[in-house]
Amino acid sequence: MAAEEKTLPQFADNKNTSFGVKEDGVVYEPNNGKSNKGIRWRLTIVGFLVAYTLLKYTTLSVYRDQAQVDQQLTRPHRIPPGLAQQFFLTVPNSESAFQASREYATHPHLAGSDADYEDARTILSLFQNEFRIHKPLKQPIFPAGSKQSRDATLGLTSRHAPKKPTAWIDIYYPVLNTPLDRGLSIINDEGQAEWEADLEEDGDPRDVEAHRYRTAVPTWHGLSKEGDVTGKLVYANYGNQEDYAQLVAAGVNLTGKIVVTRYGGIFRGLKIKGAQELGAAGVLIYSDPRDDGFVTVANGYAAYPAGPARNPTSVQRGSVQYLSTYPGDPTTPGYPAYEDAVRTEATNIPAIPSLPISWSNAERLLEEIGEIYVEDEHGNKKLSGKASQTRVRLVNHVDNKVTPIWNTMAAIPGHIKDEVVLIGCHRDAWVMGAADPTSGTVSLHEIIRGLGFLLKMGWTPLRTIVIASWDAEEYGLVGSTEWAEDFADWIGENIVTYLNVDVSVDGSRWNAQGSPSLAHLIRDVAQTVDHPTFPGKTLWDAREDEGPYKGLNLTIDAEFLTTYNKMEMERLAYKTGVTPLGSGSDYTAFLQHLGVASTDQGFGYTASDAAYHYHSIYDSEHWEEVYADPGFYRHVAVAKHLGLMGLKLSDSLLIPLNTTQYSLELSDYLDRVESLTEGNLDTKPDFSALRKAISNVQTASAKLDEEKQEALEAFEKLLKHLPPYPSALLLDRHGRHHTCKSPLNNWNPPPQTFGRQVQDWVKSIFGFPSTTVTAASWDMTKLFGDDTWEGVLRYAYGTIKEEDMEDEPLPPWLPGPVRKFIEAARRLGRSNKRLIAFERGFISKDGIKDREWYKHLGVAPGKWLGYGATTLPALTEAITIEKDTKLANYEAGRLTDLIDKLAETITPA
Repeated sequence: MAAEEKTLPQFADNKNTSFGVKEDGVVYEPNNGKSNKGIRWRLTIVGFLVAYTLLKYTTLSVYRDQAQVDQQLTRPHRIPPGLAQQFFLTVPNSESAFQASREYATHPHLAGSDADYEDARTILSLFQNEFRIHKPLKQPIFPAGSKQSRDATLGLTSRHAPKKPTAWIDIYYPVLNTPLDRGLSIINDEGQAEWEADLEEDGDPRDVEAHRYRTAVPTWHGLSKEGDVTGKLVYANYGNQEDYAQLVAAGVNLTGKIVVTRYGGIFRGLKIKGAQELGAAGVLIYSDPRDDGFVTVANGYAAYPAGPARNPTSVQRGSVQYLSTYPGDPTTPGYPAYEDAVRTEATNIPAIPSLPISWSNAERLLEEIGEIYVEDEHGNKKLSGKASQTRVRLVNHVDNKVTPIWNTMAAIPGHIKDEVVLIGCHRDAWVMGAADPTSGTVSLHEIIRGLGFLLKMGWTPLRTIVIASWDAEEYGLVGSTEWAEDFADWIGENIVTYLNVDVSVDGSRWNAQGSPSLAHLIRDVAQTVDHPTFPGKTLWDAREDEGPYKGLNLTIDAEFLTTYNKMEMERLAYKTGVTPLGSGSDYTAFLQHLGVASTDQGFGYTASDAAYHYHSIYDSEHWEEVYADPGFYRHVAVAKHLGLMGLKLSDSLLIPLNTTQYSLELSDYLDRVESLTEGNLDTKPDFSALRKAISNVQTASAKLDEEKQEALEAFEKLLKHLPPYPSALLLDRHGRHHTCKSPLNNWNPPPQTFGRQVQDWVKSIFGFPSTTVTAASWDMTKLFGDDTWEGVLRYAYGTIKEEDMEDEPLPPWLPGPVRKFIEAARRLGRSNKRLIAFERGFISKDGIKDREWYKHLGVAPGKWLGYGATTLPALTEAITIEKDTKLANYEAGRLTDLIDKLAETITPA
């Protein structure tokens, strides 16, 4: 990188931020094609283009002889999908993953910082190098909302879509904050400090980067409230609704108090929201070693970095946005955060100050309270509700400002340009973030290398693939949410699925979450990927793995064990082995705001794993190498699984979405809801109409299963029996065949059959060389500047609108078998559209009560959970939170109408 490029230029007209990026790039902008000659020529091309656009509906056998494969690899060449998947699996490897982690996880890269910007450019260079994208003198870095930014995404599905991969950076401008000064002290009656907390982590020199950067990013809560408050302490355990209800029932008054809670159970911002609603002045949140399972100092394990137990000075930073209200920029809910966006008053962030603190500091403060638990008359432990005798002063001064963030994007154009598979991982971290999110970035890095390898061999996906390195996820899913709000209509029309990865590895057990329609794909692919550490097993088997720190005579906190076992039971309750998505990562906007089927995955914590120092300086490269994934085999397993899913979704003739599995799970969802009425409602709601609607959508899905299979078989059969037909290049303007002399060699070519043209073209796309080279193909190069059918069809498509193609009348002079072939392609296309529409069918324009940004009535983060998923959320919370039978009946009716309409949408005509 040139020296002058390393210095971030300043905004000339924005005094709210010290960060800036110049608009110094260009993006592919298509030239207008020449007009087409002759309506019959255009209609003929429409016929070709239908086959082209739906060429996914063709299956060809792969190479059977390794010598033939080796011969094909001697030069770039298109390869068939099955072989592409095999070749992809040869690329991700542990050494490359290790080196990538060392590159990305050995320096802080907080969203909006100079280092974050440099990392965005590093990912851009990765895309450009691996995908062989030309690097312009002016880098493609565009302010969101600019013509270049809009064209970069919208142009992917336009009639002049780029033929080759592209990459660019979109700049959004959300309101974020950074800390100025903080303080925490015990004060006497005169207001003088008797004890002051050291709010920094110790930065043990045995962890080199943690030591070097111990003060680089202060400990504070992102989007926290500015404030200086004083009050007595009250302990509220996890700070969930049950804990606060217990305190209220015991007559505890939290007004003016500073509440102390431990991390865990629910999203941190909701701990503050609950305290705020009860009148608290401030909140302190700490990491309790009781939540580290068996791996504690009390069980004889040394504290990190000497051992796997928690470093007592570690602090979990993190956003305190009310994630279950709405994510993204707090000041632009529902619309993108452009630089000149009109800002509104944020309603999803706290109104009282807070600080994250270490166990060392929390232990000292809890001494001021004394007993934090007491036993009731039945011997059950409950919160004491006692307030400290002394007062505590909490100071949190922050700098709120509009801050640029950078989403780094890349696209690999497919033959089917209006069906797009989206893959993403966020890039920003609270400090170094070796696990969160760099382990995910490392897996994405390996996927990019694998796709780049395929591209160098000449592969082109059937569907377009877009890859995103999101920014500012840690502040509240900001980068992905702003992009989703910016391109909501385009996403609704074109995105097939979203595949997310965040933390690839912070423990031993592989977990997968996703839309039920993707559960079978997740499982099937996991059963083909080798287990990262146990030969003879698969990745699917890793769902039962446990950490290495087990033994006799180890103790575990009873409350933690109860919570842990409850989570295990909930995980095992889903028969597919795939649990529903709540929130906490970048799938949220795509699934729960726009209705895009989504997944997430990674190796996570078990009670016998090393304590994970979440959002701490000790989420470091050293910890990742020693405790999370020695050898980096788990990083690679995630890359292989996620990459294979992306390839299957992009290259399968039928999109592998299982709507029947989803519709069957709806019955289970309703059973769970019905079980909640006991004890919450005096009068049971009437769910009969809803059950009938679910039954109807199950029937409709079964019909769709039958129709899509028949459509596929019909297409494949007709493709094999296309009749001879004159080349479109050799038709005169009246559709009559004639011969012509080649402008290159004056050779008078024989007519080429329609069938041979289509078959040769399809074979070339799937990696088979054409069986003939005719003068017509040279004429094609001369006339259109392209040597593939694909290019000619794109050129000849001209100004015909793609959305009109489905109903474009076929020319009457087409032979019957050709007409049937094109109609079969359209039929199969309709099946895919119905599959995509299934998840969209749960989107309600009115959204969920009190948090209308969330529009998916099938699944959402629980209102008081944040992370955890609530199925049939509006209906469930009418029962569990509102405890209102009338509201429950209303929500059941709303859901019934939605599912009835969905059944109509997916029912084959």
